[in-house]
Amino acid sequence: MMHALAAFSIRPFTADEWPAYRAIRLRALADAPDAFGSTLAAEEALAPETWAARLARSTTSGIDHALAAKMNGALVGLAWAKEDGEDPAIVNLFQMWVAPEARGQGVAGALLDEALRWARERGAQTMQLGVTCTNLAAVHLYERAGFVEAGVREPLRPGSDLIEQRMRVTLAPLAP
Repeated sequence: MMHALAAFSIRPFTADEWPAYRAIRLRALADAPDAFGSTLAAEEALAPETWAARLARSTTSGIDHALAAKMNGALVGLAWAKEDGEDPAIVNLFQMWVAPEARGQGVAGALLDEALRWARERGAQTMQLGVTCTNLAAVHLYERAGFVEAGVREPLRPGSDLIEQRMRVTLAPLAP
């Protein structure tokens, strides 16, 4: 499904876009290292084949929805929704990021809306995510969408002083 507002669009990545996906993912990790469980160094070390396989799986697995946000022809954001490995009624949201030049224009909300739409369409009952507690803009975005705190706060990654809060929203089924 194509989602377009103003001068940007939200759509799934295609398998052959792995170099662009890699570039935006590395840009996200460089721009906001405190927002992700992974690190720039860890992901820079991944082989091209790993990036290609990751994105290829997202287009064929049926349990992934890797999203690209484009504005004026440039990739400016991403998000990744994925069915939980233990409970198919839960969809996890990862890798949510919007480039500084595109922030404040509704891109993050549109990425989140598309991830939520996809989760509902597949019959998920819940979406969950982790957000760094100091990232107030992201926390407020999720709260506006109905997410609430769920579970205990934990370090963002081993050895980190940053704390991550799990958040969850109950999904209403799509109307027929």
